[in-house]
Amino acid sequence: MQIDTLIHPRWLIPVEPDGLVLEGHALAVKDGRIAAILPIEQARTVYTAAEILELPSHALIPGLVNAHTHSPMSLFRGLADDLPLMRWLNDHIWPAEKRWVSESFVADGTRLALAEMLRGGTTCFNDMYFFPDVTARVSAEAGVRAMVGLIVIDFPSAWADDAGAYLARGLEVHDQLRNHPLVHTAFAPHAPYSVSQGPLERIRTLADELDVPVHIHVNETPEEVEESLKRWGKLPIQRLAELGLLNPGLMAVHMTQLTDTEIRLVAEAGAHVIHCPESNLKLANGFCPVARLVEAGVGLAIGTDGAASNNDLDMFGEMRTASLLAKGLAANAEAVPASTALRMATLNGARAMGIAEETGSLVKGKSADMVAVELGGPESVPVYNPISQLVYATGRHQVTDVWVAGKRLLHERGLTSLDREEILARANEWREIIVAARGL
Repeated sequence: MQIDTLIHPRWLIPVEPDGLVLEGHALAVKDGRIAAILPIEQARTVYTAAEILELPSHALIPGLVNAHTHSPMSLFRGLADDLPLMRWLNDHIWPAEKRWVSESFVADGTRLALAEMLRGGTTCFNDMYFFPDVTARVSAEAGVRAMVGLIVIDFPSAWADDAGAYLARGLEVHDQLRNHPLVHTAFAPHAPYSVSQGPLERIRTLADELDVPVHIHVNETPEEVEESLKRWGKLPIQRLAELGLLNPGLMAVHMTQLTDTEIRLVAEAGAHVIHCPESNLKLANGFCPVARLVEAGVGLAIGTDGAASNNDLDMFGEMRTASLLAKGLAANAEAVPASTALRMATLNGARAMGIAEETGSLVKGKSADMVAVELGGPESVPVYNPISQLVYATGRHQVTDVWVAGKRLLHERGLTSLDREEILARANEWREIIVAARGL
């Protein structure tokens, strides 16, 4: 049988089933999909491949899924560090966005983020930002899988003037992207404190009608919880539940302030939690109770947040931090083992976004979204357990090759669908513009 690609890694880690590591196996790709995973000797007799790739010191894993980010904000990386969230937003980020965010800013920032993510093994990301149509176009051109947020917020921006306009423009983007092979949509109200009651009610109705998930920051800080209790007389999660938004289509981001009652509500509703450990630490917002959520049966995925608050889009770093932080908080070394962290960074993200039938694990019939990670260097050997090695001893610089839908977008560390030098030049041009305006 003629196929496109046959890959023979040292270790093949499908993520599904959990914890499985295959040796002496190959993965066959045909028409952008995984045709089979089978012993290498059998594969050589069954298939004739246009390309045969031997990876004797690599692990082949599913593409990483960054379940929460603001990709164009890569152009604000390091702009206002070491500040608490609301000062960071009110005094620096929101004024900067008001002044500079435009279609060209979003295009350049998204390309910069895509270059960083691909070089770190991320093949799919869940975005929330202005001009989602631009992020969708740029991502599709680069061949990267994305879910773009149809953002809604009460204050005006270059994208829309009010909540009604945000929703109208968002619905236009949704219609444009119907049945797109790589790009999906989600409603993305910014947060319960920044989107008023009427728009949230409308989002719930539209999400139900269109079968589209909802992506929202919630329970991010103690101040947010206090404001909700003062204004509404209820916790943010309770408010979302009463609005009908607490359901399997909800992606609740951050969740650092959770009572046992809220954890129970989230678990019963089947909602998903997106954990951004390094951004939460940097902004000192609190600690997501990951071990308690896992114990309750809540689906947890991992995101980086934007590079303006992290300050990178490194999912390998997030996996390691998520696992170690969960162990420390729970005082339990068995909390969030390496295989769980890897699943949170792959399959759980795809499940939260509603695209697990397409990506998130290496399974016959799924899209060939894959990452080759070199584990033969002095940073990684000896390898006793390659999953543990990926989570606790691997850096994103060890990613050598990346495929989305069978197309190689990173080839021996080189980007194939993006112009690296042009991206860097544009990023530095934006730096000069912003530095001159801010007098830095």
